[in-house]
Amino acid sequence: MSGTSTQLEITDLDPFDDAEFDEFHAVYEAAESFGREATATPWERDELRVALREEARRRFRHGLCGRVDGRIVVTGAVEGSLLDNLDIGEVRVHTLPEARRRGHGSAMVAACEQVARERGRTTLLGMCDWPFSGHPEGDGEPGIEFARKHGYAMALVEIQRRLDLPVEEETLDRLAADAAAHHAGYTLRSWSGPVPEELVQGWAEVTSTLMTEAPMGDIEREPQVADPQVVRESEALAFAQGRELYATAALDEDGTVVAYTNFGVNNEGSPRAYQWGTLVRPEHRGHRLGIAVKVANLRQLQRERPDLGQVVTWNAEVNSHMVGVNEAIGFVPVERSGEVQKRLGG
Repeated sequence: MSGTSTQLEITDLDPFDDAEFDEFHAVYEAAESFGREATATPWERDELRVALREEARRRFRHGLCGRVDGRIVVTGAVEGSLLDNLDIGEVRVHTLPEARRRGHGSAMVAACEQVARERGRTTLLGMCDWPFSGHPEGDGEPGIEFARKHGYAMALVEIQRRLDLPVEEETLDRLAADAAAHHAGYTLRSWSGPVPEELVQGWAEVTSTLMTEAPMGDIEREPQVADPQVVRESEALAFAQGRELYATAALDEDGTVVAYTNFGVNNEGSPRAYQWGTLVRPEHRGHRLGIAVKVANLRQLQRERPDLGQVVTWNAEVNSHMVGVNEAIGFVPVERSGEVQKRLGG
């Protein structure tokens, strides 16, 4: 699609045009990091390039460039699942700090919403970040106020937490021992790389429920498709992006996956790991499997990647149980993130 606003020209991004993509990423990275240099977590150039070039049956990604006098000053991106939650689109807009307050971001929001409509999306989600010391709902924060101006309301507040590595073995030993007394009959299994073939169906079933089992605030989502092929496609994308994967699962007496957690590490980026998800099936809760898999996964990470200095994770502010688990391990809060939501009219 294309359009104009004042002197801004908006066109589709060609992710296979290296020069255009490099400029697109530079704008995205500068905007994402501005004012939050210590807490920003932008995707590395090749991570984003590979994702935008991917042709997959499970997800679409659409990039937009906004130019003034031939120079990109604002970027947009719209993405969403092609297998489930077909009403939801995720929108990202990034404006160069020196080009703000000129209507460019507003024009890009409108362009992204048009792409979402063309994809049949009626609920749009976006993310805004602000200091942990700021207002709990983001009142007065530029990103939140911009979102509200365009009809987006706060749906869920999450907290970014960070853990300095290494965690002392004595701490991990104590946490593991405290949990072990509650999960007799379960087995913990850790690995790096792809999910073992004999576990992939159970892994797909557990991980596909994360978006509905974890607190979602005012966001209504349906379970994701539990398909081993989707797991394999996601792994292939991660490896193409230069990411390494480390995971731990809890298995019941039948060998079924009943809990999991995992890390992603980008070898081209800063020396940190990202904890992507942790979940225990509802019928297996109460056995401290959450902290058990997290401790086992952290042991594995520290053993295999002693070069890493930090872990980053996010938890919904209302998820008191998982917040407690992370605090017991040593995570500390550093920033707030708000997921905002808008329902499009006809």
